[in-house]
Amino acid sequence: MTWSLEHGMVVRRSGSGPSIVWIHGLGESSVSFEPVVEALPDFTHVLVDLPGYGRSPWPDEAVGLAETGARFARWLANEQPAVLVGHSMGGVLATFVAELAPVRGVINVDGNITRGDCTFSLQATAYPLDEFCDIGFAEVRAKVYAEGAKRPELQGYHAAMTFASPAVFYKHAVDLVELSTSDTLGPRLAGLDTRKLFVAGVPDGVCAETRARLDALGVPLLAVEPAGHWVYLDQLARFAEAVRTFVTEG
Repeated sequence: MTWSLEHGMVVRRSGSGPSIVWIHGLGESSVSFEPVVEALPDFTHVLVDLPGYGRSPWPDEAVGLAETGARFARWLANEQPAVLVGHSMGGVLATFVAELAPVRGVINVDGNITRGDCTFSLQATAYPLDEFCDIGFAEVRAKVYAEGAKRPELQGYHAAMTFASPAVFYKHAVDLVELSTSDTLGPRLAGLDTRKLFVAGVPDGVCAETRARLDALGVPLLAVEPAGHWVYLDQLARFAEAVRTFVTEG
């Protein structure tokens, strides 16, 4: 595996074969994808920590999701054509990137579509920015830590959150709530001029309203159950096979 710092992002590359670029969610890092990457050995994997998350530097100024997507698209122009796999907020970013750069397809993994999909983002926006940076982020992390006693996937999420910039987290949380309320994310995903697949964790991933909205828009939907928001951890083998099939059939 090679490591580099590119456009303010720590980027890790491994393997050979068709390229998959992995985009993590709000407060997460690329580390969460490592189990599924190990289950897909016949591909080139590009693991990115977005600016302000994981191993990447904290930017001097937090930028919103639209600008983050635009910067990501400019970086992607130097990569070989790839399938984008985005989880949660990363699914939203994958849509934005695919609107701006040629890609071989988009797999949106439990990404935000309607307001009912907002959980930690909604908790963050209950605070003003300064208060969130001072105490709010620590309070949200404490809730995640406590819930992790019953939900193992949140233990990894809590660890990732400790590396995240509070200002970046807050800015992206605000954008996620606004976008999820606007009823634009589903139509934008449906309108992409590339192959797409939405993978939903059922019953504890995206809400039923989102699944119905995607069905109405004609977006191919794979409901994986039983699973929650981190589908690729809850149902690793099935998720890996779905990714393998999507990438190889493209």
